[in-house]
Amino acid sequence: MTDTTLPAASAAPAAHPGRGYGQHVPGTVSGLTATGGLAVVELAWRSYRPRHGQLVDHYEVYVSERAGRAGGSATLLGRTLYPHFTHRVGPKPRTRHYSVVAVVDSGARTRPTRPVSAANARSVAAGRAVAQVGEFDHKGLEFALSPDRSAGYRTAFPTGVDFRYGTSTPGRDWCYLHPGPADSWAGRKEHTFTLRFDLRTAPKDDLACALWLIDSHATAAGTAEMTLNDSPVRTLEFRGGATRGSVEGDASRAGTALNPSYYEFPMTAGLFKTGENILKLRKTSGSWIAYDALGIFARE
Repeated sequence: MTDTTLPAASAAPAAHPGRGYGQHVPGTVSGLTATGGLAVVELAWRSYRPRHGQLVDHYEVYVSERAGRAGGSATLLGRTLYPHFTHRVGPKPRTRHYSVVAVVDSGARTRPTRPVSAANARSVAAGRAVAQVGEFDHKGLEFALSPDRSAGYRTAFPTGVDFRYGTSTPGRDWCYLHPGPADSWAGRKEHTFTLRFDLRTAPKDDLACALWLIDSHATAAGTAEMTLNDSPVRTLEFRGGATRGSVEGDASRAGTALNPSYYEFPMTAGLFKTGENILKLRKTSGSWIAYDALGIFARE
C-alpha cells in the first residue's frame, strides 16, 4: 500500500474544503469509499471528468473527527494525482470521516463529496507494552544512524544490536536499518538484533508481537527468524518495499515513496519466563528492512 500524495500536501486546517478557492466546476467526485485496515485507511473514488476540455490537476483529501459534511473541523490530509489515497494511522482504532475535492487545471474546484466513514483495525500495539523499541508512528527517525547513515553500521554495531528495554535508548542502541546477508555494506552476513526485557512473573495468557516497518528492499526483502529465549517463534517473510528506507525515515509524510509493511502475531505464554527474556530477530536472507517499531504486548 503506497502513499500517492504529492509533496505539496498540507495538514493545515481547512475551514470549508472546496470553497473560497476560486470558481467551482460542476458536480462532485463520485464513488468515494473508505476501508479500514491494520495501520491504514484506504480511500478510493471514481476519476472525475470535468467538462469543456479541462483536465484534473489533482485531488485533495480531507479528514474530520466529527461526522457530517466536512466543515470547520476538516483537515487537509494531502493531494494526489490518482483516484486513491492511503491514510496511515496509529495502533488504536478510531472512526474518521473523509471527503474529496477535485481541482482542475484552471484552479476551479468541485464541491466536497459527502463524507464517508471508516475505522482502522485495532493493532496489538494498542495493548499494554511488555517490551517496546520505537513508536508505532510510521517513522524511524528516533533510531540510531537514521535516516541515511547506514555506512556507519559496522562501526556503531560491530556485534549487532543488543537493546535492553527500560535502560537502552533507541537513538543510541537500536539501528534504524537491519541489514541482511545480501548487503555488502554490512559484510554480507546474517545480523541479529536482540531485545532484552525483564518480567516479574511469567504471563498466564498469551501475548502478541507487533513489528512495523517503514520500508524494505524492493526486490530482496528476504526473511528473518525470530526466537524468544532460544525457542523458535516465527519465520518472517518480508514484503518488498520501495528501497527508500535507507535514506529517508518518515512514511507519514505526504509524497513519500516509502512503502511500509506490518507484521503482527500471537506469542504463547509458555515462551516467556520470570526474569530476563531475550527476543532475537536474525536476518537470514535478502537485504535490509527499515524499522518503525517492534514490541510485545498484553491485551488490555
